[in-house]
Amino acid sequence: MVDKIKHSLRESKGARWTALILASLSIFGAYYFNYALSSIKPMLESILGWNSEDFGTYTSAYAWFNVFLFMLIISGFILDKLGVRKTGLGATIIMFLGTALNYWAVKHQFAEGAVIHIPLLGAMKTQVFLSAIGFAIFGVGTEAIGITISKAVVRWFKGKEMALAMGMQMSIARLGTALALVISIPLAKNFTVTAPILFALIVMILGVVSFILFSILDMKLDKSEETVTKEKSSEDEFKIKDILLIIGNRGFWYIAILCVLFYSAVFPFLFYATDLMVNKYNVSPYLAGAIPALLPFGTIILTPIFGGIYDKFGKGATIMIIGSVILIFVHGILAIPVLSVWWIAASMVIILGIAFSLVPSAMWPSVPKIIPEKQLGTAYAVIFWIQNIGLLFIPLLLGVVLNSTNPDVSPNKIVIKDAVEKAFSEVLTAENFSAKEIHKATEKATGTAVDSIVQYAEYEPVSVEKTDSKDVGNEIYLSVSQNIKNVDLSGNKDKVLKEIINAGSKNTFDIIKKEKLNIRYNYFYDMLIFLTLSILSLIFAFLLKIEDKKKGYGLELPNIEKEIVAED
Repeated sequence: MVDKIKHSLRESKGARWTALILASLSIFGAYYFNYALSSIKPMLESILGWNSEDFGTYTSAYAWFNVFLFMLIISGFILDKLGVRKTGLGATIIMFLGTALNYWAVKHQFAEGAVIHIPLLGAMKTQVFLSAIGFAIFGVGTEAIGITISKAVVRWFKGKEMALAMGMQMSIARLGTALALVISIPLAKNFTVTAPILFALIVMILGVVSFILFSILDMKLDKSEETVTKEKSSEDEFKIKDILLIIGNRGFWYIAILCVLFYSAVFPFLFYATDLMVNKYNVSPYLAGAIPALLPFGTIILTPIFGGIYDKFGKGATIMIIGSVILIFVHGILAIPVLSVWWIAASMVIILGIAFSLVPSAMWPSVPKIIPEKQLGTAYAVIFWIQNIGLLFIPLLLGVVLNSTNPDVSPNKIVIKDAVEKAFSEVLTAENFSAKEIHKATEKATGTAVDSIVQYAEYEPVSVEKTDSKDVGNEIYLSVSQNIKNVDLSGNKDKVLKEIINAGSKNTFDIIKKEKLNIRYNYFYDMLIFLTLSILSLIFAFLLKIEDKKKGYGLELPNIEKEIVAED
């Protein structure tokens, strides 16, 4: 038996860390696309006519199929039945297909006012619905690959540097999140609003290739272990009673509920963080994504470090409690209205990164201590399913609350965009500018004017009841059309368009400021939601530690087993 263990491929550090890197790269693109559109929320509003409720619907769509169609639970069954390789390959392909549909929906120009009537939900903008469906399909693949990689890490690293390996896997994946927060705005501003999604499609293809390479290495692991076939046929065969054993475990429920509360206080925050930086902290839209990006960059370094500490010294439940306390502190500070200086926000995001490194570094390696390995696929699937319930309802709730507490912001942005588009279309069509050129010029002029108001203009906005939107829209239209007529339209097209965009944005800015239109979101009530989730996560972290003391799961013990066999 000792000889078989020694010849196992997992005993090779080079092999198991190579396997980890390849598996992690397959989910890198998922973490990128998950946040690719969050950075450009203001552009989705000013260019595509979305509002915060539309954005909330879109972000919540990630979990639609996973929660309501139980796709995550089914993915767990498939994982335990078919294994890591087949499940992972299918998952990466599904991610690509969902991203492709999302790209088409955002790129396609639907008829103005096009809606789809959905039973029980009512009317939804066609573009929002189809892009949401794409995001939902993407979510099925992402969660399936997530549980697949979690089980793969346990398979390759059990009894070794498991928490460190899980931390490294999360670090590589979160590089995708950081990349999305940093480059999505420049891509959208310099090209089109669909450019970040197109980039995601390319990365998804690389993810499929990476997982194929991992599968080849994983097959070599099977060949290196003579007992693997027998183990799979007897012990790892999926049985319905396995899920009953899992859901009957109180420790499992504490860690699952802690997971949904903690991640709901972080992931949805990242969806809205860039917009929060612009609206509350007056950060330039070009730089606003860089502040939330500090969080994943911090976790990239810290998560493996904290995982290594857990491996060597234990204290998993205590680490989760400390992380939850930090989470409460961060959201409490961000919720205070008078603290609106950008460096405070940046500091809190960095500290949030510490919390986001502490809890996951201890939480995921703790699951195999509570649940037997043969049930891990299903166990991770149930946890991820519960997490997806939070990722479904919390973003939707945040969007509804943000929209209802700021009822005039989205309508005002639509009025501005329609007025600029009307002026540009009338003047430029007669000069043989294409519809695409006019549309792009409208995007840039509207976006620049709105962004400049939010960043620079200081005034007490007029409430929606006291604003005549029709008159304001007409005023913008007349002013913009009059001023762009003074531009010499006979020169180089690119130069002409640049002058027109500058003239249009300047006149639009002046009228918005004069009329004191409200186009700045107040995030106070949304931050209270995050604070509440943080407090609840601390309660369940304490409950988990108490349960560990009762049942002796060993959450406070190190993960690395002492290698007594080597002396034989």
